[in-house]
Formats: sequence, structure tokens, C-alpha cells
Amino acid sequence: MIRNKVLSYIGLAMKSGNIASGEFMTEKAVKSGKARLVIVAEDSSDNTKKKFTNMCQFYQVPIYFFSDKASLGHGIGKETRASLAILDQGFADAVEKQLK
Repeated sequence: MIRNKVLSYIGLAMKSGNIASGEFMTEKAVKSGKARLVIVAEDSSDNTKKKFTNMCQFYQVPIYFFSDKASLGHGIGKETRASLAILDQGFADAVEKQLK
């Protein structure tokens, strides 16, 4: 149930243009200060998880490990995605509330 809610919030955020998806765009959003929340797929490589964990700690952006690459991608209407950043504070708060 929680998983479906999170994926629907992510889908809504995507439709409103408040998602940066893919490794490059997620990294850019975090470093530019636009990212409010980062989600990394649980089946991502250890290297990807470590990279985003360190980056999010440095830039003080909340990070969560959630679902799998296929579900994250499907949730935003794309192919598989290992990482995505939510750019809107409202969506970030709603997703974070479900994940806690």
C-alpha cells in the first residue's frame, strides 16, 4: 500500500515537471540545490548507492532507498531508473511521510 502511494506521488511529481531522473540529472539537481529528496532503487549497484549517499550527506538532501529500478522507471513513465530527485518541497514532504 505504501509502495503504491509513493509511486503515485512520484508519478504526479513527474507530470508537474518536478522530477529529475537518471544518474546525471539527479546528480545535477543535488549539486545545484534544487533537489528536495533523492530516491535510489534498492537494486542499484553498491557504487551508485555509495555515490548518492555521500553526495546527499554533503549537500544535506534526504535520501531513501526504495523499490527497484523497473518500478521507479514505471512510476514516472520511463524505462528503468536507478535514481531520481524530487524538486518540489510539497511532493518531497508527502513522499518522505510515506517512507518514514
